[in-house]
Amino acid sequence: MKVTAIGTGYVGLVTGACLAEMGNHVVCLDLNPEKIRVLNAGEIPIHEPGLLEVVRRNVAAGRLQFTTDADLAVHHGTILFVGVGTPPDEDGSADLQYVIAAARSIGRRMTDYKVIVDKSTVPVGTADQVKAAIAEELRKRGVDLHFAVVSNPEFLKEGAAVEDFMKPDRIIVGSDDEQATLLMRALYSPFTRNHDRMQVMDLRSAEFTKYAANAMLATRISFMNELALLAEKVGADIELVRRGIGSDPRIGYSFLYAGAGYGGSCFPKDVKALVRAAQDEGISLQVLTAVEAANERQKRVLVDKVVARFGEDLAGRRFALWGLAFKPNTDDMREAPALVIVDELLRRGATLSAYDPVAMDEARRLLAGREGISFADSADAALQGADALLLVTEWKEFKSPDFDGIKAALKQPVVFDGRNQYEPALMKALGIEHHGIGRGDSVTPSQS
Repeated sequence: MKVTAIGTGYVGLVTGACLAEMGNHVVCLDLNPEKIRVLNAGEIPIHEPGLLEVVRRNVAAGRLQFTTDADLAVHHGTILFVGVGTPPDEDGSADLQYVIAAARSIGRRMTDYKVIVDKSTVPVGTADQVKAAIAEELRKRGVDLHFAVVSNPEFLKEGAAVEDFMKPDRIIVGSDDEQATLLMRALYSPFTRNHDRMQVMDLRSAEFTKYAANAMLATRISFMNELALLAEKVGADIELVRRGIGSDPRIGYSFLYAGAGYGGSCFPKDVKALVRAAQDEGISLQVLTAVEAANERQKRVLVDKVVARFGEDLAGRRFALWGLAFKPNTDDMREAPALVIVDELLRRGATLSAYDPVAMDEARRLLAGREGISFADSADAALQGADALLLVTEWKEFKSPDFDGIKAALKQPVVFDGRNQYEPALMKALGIEHHGIGRGDSVTPSQS
């Protein structure tokens, strides 16, 4: 099939590359010439494991091409995926200017039947706005063409996006057009041969499903983070609690890890957008409002622990930071807890030595000109002469470090474990002062 992906960011590029992998001929459009230059040079503008290989393989096979030519892109595809950004507006609502601009661009150029697929995360009712924008452009041209708008939200985890696309747990399609539904079934048939993972529903329910999914996951994280705060006060170990409640099949283990708060491009933005959408309808979403507030507080928990240990005035103190990206396997630092931690520690007079396996370039860009922070070439280099280590992102290379090396490099063996990677009892036995999230000095039964 002939497919066009509008936008070569995280969503559009993964969608285009993975559909090309299944034999479709895909044209990816972006109006940013630098992005297209990078892609045509055989590189990709984001860090996503496995994606570069898929892109290069399908470019070489002639199934995937990149362009800034909107005429070429619109005329090429029967199915056009819109994967442009929907950044938060000042009031927290999703900014749809790029989605509507893409719709108008299609309406100005299309000459035959098209299925326009909203792949970006968009508020309920966006499909109606896209339809109206395309129809208006067709009227201006005096052209009467049949087209369909479909909602097909992405459910991709950064760091595992290629695998998630290739082996989806569900494919949500919102459609009120029979022909469009059949085309979407045909397009996704290679991904559903084992069993039918496609769920077809009305447009608004499909749009709502994406927001509801992210809001639920964010709620689980904030819920566990709040319980972790209480666990510290009452002497419980939140890790043991997590295992205990996760074994209940009605709850499960996913997204129950206490830590330094969630970040990224999805959860913070989508929770805000859902809260704002409810306000527009005269409804107060009290649970999600609390989820957002709890997460903002949680981003400061590690700093609170540092202050409790070293005092409010951190002048003359140096801290090592391991991890800057909001999660492992990505260089994405949007809404990352590390940004809040850096700000708070620098404000109190500390100096910082930071290291991340992938996000160093992005960190240098975001923190350019900030006095008091330097960037180390390795995890070990970041430790040298620091008063303590703060583990912020749970990269694999941080899971089993050389603890003797950590003790030797630090002025004093103090670790603030923002992702509960290390067992308190083991750290105590190694002579390392350990401050986790909701763990205290409790030990598992096998260690007692």
